[in-house]
Amino acid sequence: MWPPVELSGMTRADAPVTPPVVLTVAGSDSGGGAGIQADLKTIEACGGFGTSAITSVTAQNTTGVQGQHLLPTEEIEAQIEAVVEDFDVAAVKTGMLATSDVIDLVVDHAADLQNLVVDPVMVAASGDRLLAAEAEDAYEALIAEAAVVTPNADEAAVLTGRDVDDPETAERAGRDLVEMGADSALVKGGHVPGDAVVDTLVTADEVTTFRHDRIDTEATHGSGCTLSSAIATQLAHGDDLPTAVGSGIDLLASAVRYNVDVGEGPGAVHHLVQTRNDAARHPTSEAVERVVSALVDADVSALVPDRGMTVAGATPYAETPDAVAAVEGRITRTMNGIRPNRGVRFGASTTVARALLAAREHAPSLRFAVDCRLTDAVEDALASLDGPVATYDPAERPDSVPDDATARWGIDRAFETSDGTPVAVIGREGVGTGGRVTLLAADADGLVSRVETIHETVGDGA
Repeated sequence: MWPPVELSGMTRADAPVTPPVVLTVAGSDSGGGAGIQADLKTIEACGGFGTSAITSVTAQNTTGVQGQHLLPTEEIEAQIEAVVEDFDVAAVKTGMLATSDVIDLVVDHAADLQNLVVDPVMVAASGDRLLAAEAEDAYEALIAEAAVVTPNADEAAVLTGRDVDDPETAERAGRDLVEMGADSALVKGGHVPGDAVVDTLVTADEVTTFRHDRIDTEATHGSGCTLSSAIATQLAHGDDLPTAVGSGIDLLASAVRYNVDVGEGPGAVHHLVQTRNDAARHPTSEAVERVVSALVDADVSALVPDRGMTVAGATPYAETPDAVAAVEGRITRTMNGIRPNRGVRFGASTTVARALLAAREHAPSLRFAVDCRLTDAVEDALASLDGPVATYDPAERPDSVPDDATARWGIDRAFETSDGTPVAVIGREGVGTGGRVTLLAADADGLVSRVETIHETVGDGA
């Protein structure tokens, strides 16, 4: 390796970057989960440069709003003007505007603002009101200036006079908002009952729905702020509307599932979830490589299935196989032990990755998995592990479950019938080449330890 170059006494050239500038006009949340704080975190996470005009200072935390103080309108205007005079603002989002005077102020500046995303904040997640009743009618003029307006079902009902309780009424409410002058309306489905959340994007020409599983949590504080800020930032990057909205919804779905457990209340959404997940890709890949090296050094040939062994590792907030690193081409037996056919790559695994992701639905702390050969000796050795072993029989798979979903169905079945989080799952397709054992662990060292424990128990004659 070349020795490090000493730069003492040198003046280095700067290397500036030029992210798109996004302005948020909203209230401050002293609890950090919503409002200006959530907006700026999200804008930065999505690759924008966040600027702000604070409308109101609130005293709040995860349990509710204890007080709020509206800034004078001239002070709010001074903030907006200071930003737009100096920065090339590529998108604007509004949040808590509080009164009709503040709404009118934003309307007056709307002609100079592009990609205006209006989040009509009326009530906090805690139920505390954040908009004066007299200001509800004033929103109509602001909606007419919006590139997209993003009400939840309750806000859409106030704005349109139409109850929103299913995707059909959400579409009608969206059309009402477009008729008011908005370029588009995203009517959010989080407050609409159902196993799935359906968000409905309406423009003058088409309707697009976005569906994702509902997360069983009350930690949704800041969700509306996060979504509207993400959409505004993606629009500032130049994304088209459906792409920007879809990207924002994906971010929010992860932010809600992997929420931040802080405070005495339900907590807040994880604004930086995708940033943290992306940052973990390299360490995750390295961890998988360490597992592979350890198994090669230990020569666990007796545990390698005839089809080969797959070691997989998921990033902390992985939701899809492309966030799971695995050995490409598997680990196979040779005359001189075992070796990986190729390197570690994200998206290289299908079956083991899906099994790991399915396990994470039940125990999100699980991040690493390996599939081992199933023999009578291996099955007996599983009793030496430090946790429960679960089993599923693919022959019991319902006809409604497609073949390529067998692994996920089997993992779900195993977890549902297990007394505690399994450290191993047996797919009982038959002992030998047909069956499989998937070992699971929260970290790489734990996975290696479990493989080595089984190998030491069965020896080389598994």
